[in-house]
Amino acid sequence: MQIFKNLIPYWKSVIAILALLIVQAYCDLALPGYTSNLIDTGIQNHGIEYCSPYVMPEKAYDVVGGFIENEEDKSIWEKYYVKGEDGCYHMTDEGKENIAKLDEVCAVPLMMYYYPYKMAESDENNEINDMLEGSGMNLDDLPYEAWMMMGDSIRPVISGIEDKMGDSFLKSAAISCTVLCYDSISYDYNSIQKDYLIIAGLKMLALTLLMVVTAVLVGLLASKVAAGVGCNLREQIFTKVIGFSDSEINKFSTASLITRSTNDVQQIQMVTVMLLRMIAYAPIMAVGGILKVVKTGAGMGFIIVIAVAAILILIGTLMLIGLPGFKKMQLLVDKVNLVSREILTGIPVIRAFGREKHEEERFDEANKDLTKTTLFVNRLMTFMMPSLMFIMYGVSILIEWVAAHRIEQGVLQVGAMTAFITYTMQIIMSFLMLSMMSIMLPRAGVAADRIKEVLETDSNISDSRDAKELTDVKGIVEYKEVSFKYPDSDEYVLKDISFVAKPGTTTAIIGSTGCGKSTLVQLIPRFYDVTDGSITIDGTDIRNLTMDSIRRNIGYVPQKGILFSGTIESNIKFGAPDATKEQMELAAQIAHADEFILDKEDGYDSTIAQGGTNVSGGQKQRLAIARAIARNPKIYVFDDSFSALDYKTDVAVRKALGENMADSTVFIVAQRVSTILHADQILVIDDGMVVGKGTHKELMKTCDVYSQIAQSQLSESEIANSMKEV
Repeated sequence: MQIFKNLIPYWKSVIAILALLIVQAYCDLALPGYTSNLIDTGIQNHGIEYCSPYVMPEKAYDVVGGFIENEEDKSIWEKYYVKGEDGCYHMTDEGKENIAKLDEVCAVPLMMYYYPYKMAESDENNEINDMLEGSGMNLDDLPYEAWMMMGDSIRPVISGIEDKMGDSFLKSAAISCTVLCYDSISYDYNSIQKDYLIIAGLKMLALTLLMVVTAVLVGLLASKVAAGVGCNLREQIFTKVIGFSDSEINKFSTASLITRSTNDVQQIQMVTVMLLRMIAYAPIMAVGGILKVVKTGAGMGFIIVIAVAAILILIGTLMLIGLPGFKKMQLLVDKVNLVSREILTGIPVIRAFGREKHEEERFDEANKDLTKTTLFVNRLMTFMMPSLMFIMYGVSILIEWVAAHRIEQGVLQVGAMTAFITYTMQIIMSFLMLSMMSIMLPRAGVAADRIKEVLETDSNISDSRDAKELTDVKGIVEYKEVSFKYPDSDEYVLKDISFVAKPGTTTAIIGSTGCGKSTLVQLIPRFYDVTDGSITIDGTDIRNLTMDSIRRNIGYVPQKGILFSGTIESNIKFGAPDATKEQMELAAQIAHADEFILDKEDGYDSTIAQGGTNVSGGQKQRLAIARAIARNPKIYVFDDSFSALDYKTDVAVRKALGENMADSTVFIVAQRVSTILHADQILVIDDGMVVGKGTHKELMKTCDVYSQIAQSQLSESEIANSMKEV
C-alpha cells in the first residue's frame, strides 16, 4: 500500500501504462489463436475457412439441395448459388457476404454427399463399397433418385458424428468434403491456402510489432514513474531529516538514515518498475488467458486449477519462511554501513592505536552476518524457480496426455490443443512473474516500512501554529528558571538556570567536561527545547517564534568546525550567500583566517575537501568563525570554538571580535580561563547548575569551582596579572 500511495502523483502515467498493457496483453493472447488457426485451417483445412464451396458441380448442387429438408434453408441455398457457363454452380457475391449463414444450411447435406466418396476411397470394408460392388456402378454414375434413397442411410451416420465429435470437428470434416468438391472440378484452392497463410502471417507480424512497441513504451513510462517516485522519496526523507532535532537523529542513527535514503529508496524504485511492468501485466494476462481457455472449449480447465493451486501453495510457503529473513537483512545492512562509516572516518585513530586487526574482525563479523542471511534468503528464493518450472512442464505433459485421448476420440483438434497449451503456459507465466516479484516485494515492503517510519516521525521541535517572525532584533537573551533533560531521560542536564545577556556584552560559560555548557547554548537556536522555564529573545519566548527567523539572527560556531566540500569562499558565504566580496574578506580578517588563505595559490577559490580534511584544526575553526561573522547576526554563539587556536591567535581573534561586535550579544563556551578573562559576565556550570556568576575578578573571590579551574590552568603570576588587568 505504501508503494501504491507513491504512485498517486503519477496517476496519468499509470493509466497510460495500464492501457498499453491491455493492448500488449491483447496482442499476446491473440497470437496463440492465430497459431491454432494456422494449424487447423491453414494446414489441415488447406486455408479453407468455410465449408460452403465457391464452385461445385451441377450434380453435387442438385443432390446437396435435395438433402436439405427445410424449405427456408433450401431457399437460402438456391438464392446464393447461380449456374455458370461452365455448367458448375458458383456462389454469388451476396452469398460470400453471408457465407457463415450458408454454412449452417449446407454443412450436413454437403457431408452426406461427399462422405460416401471418402468412404469409397478407403480400403476398409464398409456399406458404401459393398453396395457399389454389388451394383457394378460408381458414385458418379448414381442417379439423383438413388442418392436420395441412400441419404436415408447416410444421415444417421453424419448425425452420429455431429453428436459425438462436436462442432469444430464437424466443421473440419465438412471442409474436407469441400476439398473433394474442388478436386472433382480441378478448382485451384492452393492459392486460397497460400493467401490465408500469408495474411495470417502478416497479421501475426503486425501484432508482434505492436506488442514490441507497447512493451517499449511501458518500459519507458514505468522507468520514468519509478525514477520520479525515487526522487520524491529521497526529497521527502531529506526534507524530513533536515527538520529533525538531535534527538530524532540519535534515535535512527546517521548510518540508518543514510541506508533509508539510499538503499531503501532504491528497493522501492526497482520494485515500482517491476510493479508497473510485471505485476500489473500478470493479472491481465491471467484473466485473459482463462477467458481464452474457456473459449477453446477443450474441457481441460481443471488442469489450470491444479497448476494455480500448486503455484500459490509454493509461493505462500516460501514467503512465510523468507519474510523474516528480509527484515533481518535490512537491519544487517544498517550495521554494515555503521561499521564501515566508523572505520572510514576513524582511520587515523585506528592506525595510531594499532587497532587495524580488531576493526577488520569487527567489519568481517558484520559482513558475514549479512552474507549468511542474504545467502539463506537467496537460496530459498532460488528454490522457487526450478519448482515453478517443474510445475509448468508437468502441466504441459498432463495437458498433452489428456488432449491426446480427446484428439483420438475426435472431440479436440491439434490446433486447439496447441492453443490450450500456450494459453495455459501464459497463465502459469503470469503467476511465475508474480512469484519472481515475491522475491523483491518482501524486501521492498520492509524498505517501505522503514521509509514510512522516518516520514511519520514528527520532530520534537517545530514551529507553533501562531509562531511569529523575529524582527527588529536587539539581541536581549534571557534565561528564566531553565531546566532541561534529554528525551527518554529521567535526569536533568540543566537545572533552574536564570540570567540575562544584553547587546554589547559577552557572556562566557565555563565548567568541567560534561557539565552541560554546550547544551546550555544549543537551547538558543532551538536544537533542543527547554523542559521547564523559558528562553526569551527581546522579551518573546523563542517557542513562539519561527525557528527560521531565530536561526537567521544567530551566528553559531559549533565545537567541531564543520566545513563542506567546495571552496573557501563558498564556506565563508555558507550562511550569507549574498555577502559581497568585501564582507567576506572582512569576516576572514576578523577571524584571522586571511593569514593562511592568502598564502594559498588560489586564495579564496582554494578547494575545501569533504569535512575540511585538507586544512588543520585551527584553520577549520577560523573558517567556521569567519562563516558566522559573515552573516552579521545580532547574536553570536561560540561553542568552545577557540580550543584549536594557539594562545596568540586566540587573543588576536577575541580582540578583533570585541572590536567588531560592539552591538551584538556574544556567548562563549570555553574550557580555558584565558579565553574568557575579559567577558562581561561568566557563568560557572557544575553538575548542570550555575554555581557562580560574575566577572573574572568577582568569581576568583566568590566561586571555589571557578577558582580551582583558574588555578589548574594559570600560574600564580598569571592569576595575579589577570586580577590587575580585569
